[in-house]
Amino acid sequence: MDVIDLKTRKPSNVKGLPPGFFRKIGYVIAGVIVLVIGFSCVYTVQEQERAAILTFGKYTGEARAGLHFKWPYPIQQVVKVPAELIQQMTIGYREEGNTITPVEEEALMITGDENIVSADAVVQWRISNIRDYLFNVEDPERFLRNAASSSIRSVIGSEKLDYAITDGKTDIQEKVREKLIELQETYQTGIQVLDVKFQDIEPPGGEVEEAFREVTNAREEKNTKINNAVKYENERIPKARGEAQALLEKAEAEKKSRILNAQGDVAKFNAVYEQYKANPNTTQSRLILETLDKILPNARIVIADSSGDTVKYLPLNELLQGSKPPAQSQAPSAGQGTQGGASK
Repeated sequence: MDVIDLKTRKPSNVKGLPPGFFRKIGYVIAGVIVLVIGFSCVYTVQEQERAAILTFGKYTGEARAGLHFKWPYPIQQVVKVPAELIQQMTIGYREEGNTITPVEEEALMITGDENIVSADAVVQWRISNIRDYLFNVEDPERFLRNAASSSIRSVIGSEKLDYAITDGKTDIQEKVREKLIELQETYQTGIQVLDVKFQDIEPPGGEVEEAFREVTNAREEKNTKINNAVKYENERIPKARGEAQALLEKAEAEKKSRILNAQGDVAKFNAVYEQYKANPNTTQSRLILETLDKILPNARIVIADSSGDTVKYLPLNELLQGSKPPAQSQAPSAGQGTQGGASK
């Protein structure tokens, strides 16, 4: 060890220590200090985090996920918060693993018609502004819990019990969410409320609870019947419209068909009438024969002569078909056969 002699003002060796020992120790300490300072200048931000950078205790910026550098403490320091993580907060109960513990002072509240209900809710939130989150409110999460409980009490306190435990659950959730967002913006907590969901809104116990359960079941049955009726309506109306359209199209087609047939009949009648005017007798005879041919297509043609004592007839149909005449036939009645004529 080197020491300074007070008389000569020159270093002298201390017995047992090598020369420059304390100087080496000083170098080691200085190196350790440099390493510590160097490591304090490097920091890492995880994916779900963001870091607020404080310079001499004042907010000067923020850093996202990755490896970053800063000035050593106390010039700069970094505060990390889970700003990229969606968090949940339970109101009215606490959940630890599989264990659920009710918190009556948060869950119990009075409705607008002075009934007591127990409301359990879950609030989903995230940090939207690191600076406001760190500096505007001393305990942001506690503030969020108190604000959520206050908002739930305020909304349920203005509604009736029947509405709160049946049809009004969704409406109450939305009102609570809007009021909670308004409180966060008013106090600039840096918290963004994403959603509020009620786990359960229970009526008072005992006979009242049973009565309200029956009311709830009746409402659910009513809604089921309404949904079935709407479903039936949605099925029948399109089908009925299709059937009506088919009937309209069929009637329109029949209308056009009848018009065309009538026009054809008119044209045919006009053509016949023109021929009739030119040759009335010939046209009249032709029309009579055509009409007889249509109304008597299977009539037997018989030629008879009754000028003598016996009736003579010629079975023309049988002769044309190559068959034998019948052995006995009935005499034609008056008007069916005339002398030297034919009848149909």
